[in-house]
Amino acid sequence: MERELATLDKGAQCCSWNYCGQRFAVGYDDGSVAVHDSDSSFSRSSKFKVHADGIMNIIWIPPEFGDAIACICIDGTLSLWEEVGEDAHSVSWKQCKVFESNTSRVLDVQFGLPTRYLKMVAAYSDGLVKVYELLDLLELNKWQLQAEFQNVVDSVSIFGKPTCITASVAWSPRRGESQQSRFALGFNSDLSQFNSCKIWEFEEAHQRWLPVAELAFPADTDDRVHALAWAPNIGRPFEVIAVASCKGIAIWHVWLNSGIDGRLSTEKVVLLSGHDNEIWQLEWDVSGMTLASTGGDGLVRLWQSNLNGVWQEQAALDCSGGQQ
Repeated sequence: MERELATLDKGAQCCSWNYCGQRFAVGYDDGSVAVHDSDSSFSRSSKFKVHADGIMNIIWIPPEFGDAIACICIDGTLSLWEEVGEDAHSVSWKQCKVFESNTSRVLDVQFGLPTRYLKMVAAYSDGLVKVYELLDLLELNKWQLQAEFQNVVDSVSIFGKPTCITASVAWSPRRGESQQSRFALGFNSDLSQFNSCKIWEFEEAHQRWLPVAELAFPADTDDRVHALAWAPNIGRPFEVIAVASCKGIAIWHVWLNSGIDGRLSTEKVVLLSGHDNEIWQLEWDVSGMTLASTGGDGLVRLWQSNLNGVWQEQAALDCSGGQQ
């Protein structure tokens, strides 16, 4: 049975839960952010001004670095904020860092699971991808640009600058010092070479990022990517990545043992359809078994694979709390 968790103020544009599901942050069209806590029955514990423009997206920084968030504003400004205070009665949020760009807007940002360093990938409206590295684990204002490249497989050819509407980034959720850094990235742009979802892997030997897989068939490389999500892996011999386009939600299996050419083996196992409009967001549960999708039709759909590997829709929830 559904119950109301919190009442949001008018003008809410985005919402993001923290890693343990005990807090969530809400971005508003006036450029403010409100934080709600489970300790106070999800009532608002803080509200602060981030920017003059509205907040487009909020991403929580991994909890190893305290309570901190990244905010993307409508004008493309990216800023990092952290909670400070001696006790629960004197907390406030302070700005740690602002990433400004005069020529392009930040469309999406995601943080990798910390190993030796915390890495952040930012995708921009001109098709560029920038990877930043935190220099001091105790200071969220000290970031260094590690790499900058385009989301294309062919690094030799010269492409024009695309106009990108949205971008979607998903890091590999695998933990451990021995795990290589990998993330998946796709764009919704006017240049097909940038759109298809690619998996990027960091090569330690030459300190560079390389595309090791493209999650698209040759006939589908023109498809614009609206959302993607990398599933947590509990015992599977392969990774599972969901990619949403205008055709539906493609479920891909990816084997991380690269071949002689350094490429990863991939298999598209199913294309899920059900949403009547553009898909906005994809999220996996903590087990990596259930996929949630939401879109312009106002529905949240839940998908699961049975023991025979057949994917089916398990439920469809509308935004008012009803169930179909």
